Amino acid sequence: MEADSYRVVSPAAVNVRITSSLTSFVAEKRFNRGITVSELKCKLELIVGSVASCMELQLFGTDDKFIGLLSQDDALLGSYPVDDNCRIHVIDESGVKLGEFEDVSKVIKYEMSNEAYEKRTESARLFLKRSKLGLYNEEKKAKEESELMQREQEEKVLADAILVGARCEVVISGQPTKRGTVMYVGQTEFKPGYWIGLKYDEPLGKHDGSVNGKKYFECQYKYGAFVKPQSVTVGDYPEDDYGLNDEM
Repeated sequence: MEADSYRVVSPAAVNVRITSSLTSFVAEKRFNRGITVSELKCKLELIVGSVASCMELQLFGTDDKFIGLLSQDDALLGSYPVDDNCRIHVIDESGVKLGEFEDVSKVIKYEMSNEAYEKRTESARLFLKRSKLGLYNEEKKAKEESELMQREQEEKVLADAILVGARCEVVISGQPTKRGTVMYVGQTEFKPGYWIGLKYDEPLGKHDGSVNGKKYFECQYKYGAFVKPQSVTVGDYPEDDYGLNDEM
């Protein structure tokens, strides 16, 4: 009876980690074992940025222990003990320093003047103009501007009826009702439209009357807030004493 014969078949491709003396990142790539080391170097050019003729390839095992050099350019990758999760480290011998290819500040950037861009027959801007989309939709833009002006006019009417020093109650959807004193009425630098500056009776605000470094009114920190006029109702709202004066 003939003895059984066995044949070990390796996968046609192998997954390896790629590191380099030029970059700090680790790439994971899949290569065919049937390519030569010379062909492998050409593929690595696109990964690490080094020129194939300036490469020395070091092979490390799955435990990151050094195995040897991939030194024969005409040898097949599969002729080396390259297994899944091995690491191939590319040493660049051209004199380029670590991180030089990662510093995008040194990349020469192409800039086109606005006049030259306008003359292009095929551009995103021209497409938007022809299609009347985005900023070039004059009808939509005019409608939005009209709605904004109307909203601001309505806010102004409401704001004009609110006097500084008045007591008020603030009702905003999803928030508890708050009471406070009106400290500011008018437009602001932080957002368009009309705003009411308030000093709450409790520390339920966001600031001390200052927004982005500009002081609009004075109050303790966390007692100040700005809300839209439609959220404010002026009236006889005495400050709640929270039962501190109740007799026991």
